Amino acid sequence: MDLIDSKYIGLVSSRLQKFKRVKADLYNFRCPICGDSQRNKNKARGYIYPVKNNTNFKCHNCGASLSFNNFLKEIDPTLHKQYTLEKFKEGHTGKNFVVEEPKFNFQKPDFFAKRENSKNLKKLDLPQASEVPIAREYLEKRKLDPEKFYFAHKFKEWTNTQKQTFEKIGYDEPRIIIPLYDFENNLIGFQGRALLSKSVKYITVMISDDAPKIYGLNTIKKNETVYITEGPFDSSFVRNSIAMCGADVDVSDFGFSRTVWVYDNEPRNREIVNRISKAIDHGEKVIIWPLNVQQKDINDMVLAGLNVMDVLESNTYSGLEAKIKFNNWKKI
Repeated sequence: MDLIDSKYIGLVSSRLQKFKRVKADLYNFRCPICGDSQRNKNKARGYIYPVKNNTNFKCHNCGASLSFNNFLKEIDPTLHKQYTLEKFKEGHTGKNFVVEEPKFNFQKPDFFAKRENSKNLKKLDLPQASEVPIAREYLEKRKLDPEKFYFAHKFKEWTNTQKQTFEKIGYDEPRIIIPLYDFENNLIGFQGRALLSKSVKYITVMISDDAPKIYGLNTIKKNETVYITEGPFDSSFVRNSIAMCGADVDVSDFGFSRTVWVYDNEPRNREIVNRISKAIDHGEKVIIWPLNVQQKDINDMVLAGLNVMDVLESNTYSGLEAKIKFNNWKKI
């Protein structure tokens, strides 16, 4: 790990609850972005770790993933100025790239525990995105239905009314709210999608800590092919689909008859390449994007006028055929 990064990890550690050094160059603490688990104050799911020549932050609670540079900027702007100056003096560009995640052994949660109030789909006490011009325009430009989403003018303040998450509000901002429901229409969590370009793009908050971070479970027909996309917006364009909200999820216990994993079309992204490779090795069906498709995700493909379902159905592979197609597709 870069010596300057190590130095500033030590300097910012006093602001990170439950901070500890797990082993050489691996640090663990309670995530300061989402506040980590409110049920168990001893849970710490934020990590700082090196990846090649870079240093990365990852929260396994809210899914936030940032370079250490951007993490420090978010947590302590004053310290960040000192950090960037010192990096500049040493001839660094300051640009880090998020690639592979470290492997951690987490206890598998019980996703099917019964919960109360499981009768009807719960409406959020927020205006729908269609009622707020800035949110409606953003979603309609991406050909998304604003009736499916909500809008919080002050995300942190509203989040704390649903679940105490942020100990200090500080700077607050507007976000589009993407509700997460389970199979029985219980509200289990939500994602806040930033509208400001400099903010963390997605923050995931789970009302139930044991629930899977998945969007769209309440709309699934288990006896039909279930497509698993990388994000809720992408899944909006795919028939009978769910979306991962921050990390891969084990869906083997969900009772799906057939699944197809749909990763972004980024053949130079090492993290995505590794995830596709693992899925193929586990015998999963995956989408290998044809070389004439240049857009990086489903939403961009829709905006470019592609019939996404036709593309998906024509490019689903598994086994040896998937490995051959995958090797032709990847560029790293």
